[in-house]
Amino acid sequence: MRTIKLFSVFAIAAVMASSCVSQKKFKQLEEQYNNLVDDFQALDEAKNECDESLASVEKELLEQKKAYNELKEEEEQLRMNYANLKNNYLNLSKSYDALEKNSSSALAENSRKNRELLKELEEKEKALNEEQKRLEKLQSDLASRSERIDELEKLINDKEEKMANLRTTLANALTNFEGKGLTVEQRDGKVYVSMENKLLFDSGSWNVGTEGKKAVQELAKVLAANEDIAVLIEGHTDDDPYRGSGQLSDNWDLSTKRASEVLRLVLKNKDINPQNLTAAGRGEFAPVATNETRDGKAKNRRIEVILTPKLDEISNLLNDM
Repeated sequence: MRTIKLFSVFAIAAVMASSCVSQKKFKQLEEQYNNLVDDFQALDEAKNECDESLASVEKELLEQKKAYNELKEEEEQLRMNYANLKNNYLNLSKSYDALEKNSSSALAENSRKNRELLKELEEKEKALNEEQKRLEKLQSDLASRSERIDELEKLINDKEEKMANLRTTLANALTNFEGKGLTVEQRDGKVYVSMENKLLFDSGSWNVGTEGKKAVQELAKVLAANEDIAVLIEGHTDDDPYRGSGQLSDNWDLSTKRASEVLRLVLKNKDINPQNLTAAGRGEFAPVATNETRDGKAKNRRIEVILTPKLDEISNLLNDM
């Protein structure tokens, strides 16, 4: 991230020295870009935190189940001890009856032992009742935790199912552009729509062509029907230096400009909430293929639209645990 910011600073400095665009405007653009990247990273980090929290909660549940089983074994042992003491008490009672006929001293001793045994029985019974209460509370806590984990797993499964359905919907909506540099895939819980520049732009340009506009319009229709999806539009280039002139100075500027143009086309669909959208440029620094071949360069010159489910419900449920 620090490298990106330093690169942006040098790029802006170069533009100020060689172009007619004002320093203030470039600083505003830089600040907007940094904010957008931070927002996207925060969203990605929130998902990772949710995954880590779920793993922690599941581990805690296993530990509590283990503690429950141990307490259950202790309860069974107490019951056995209680039964043995009660049997001893009955035996002593019989001995008491027999001794009562023979000796007053024996009777007194037997009476003392009986009182001690009764006291011990009362203490054991009290301890058993306390253990029973602890077990009942633990069982109740486990049931509550288990119910929330079930809810959490259902939410995650629903999100994954929704993303799978979204991938299918996008693939169907964009089927006319297959073989023209457009792909749709799902990985890491997200859906990626990749559009190569040959579908969208002329070389060195950021103006979207007719065929590209059709593809973006179809994409926007699907996004409008999925309001709970965060959308990141990333621009990418190959490693050939930018040789244009005017307001852009390098591949970083070009990739950002192209991402912004696609974002503006998406926003022509008035049913889309602009707060769900982010545009960013990554220049040549996130290639998907080698830049040593013509085909590899073509794959690297692309717009990637990354669709991520919002995790607010999952975060709230984890906070309640």
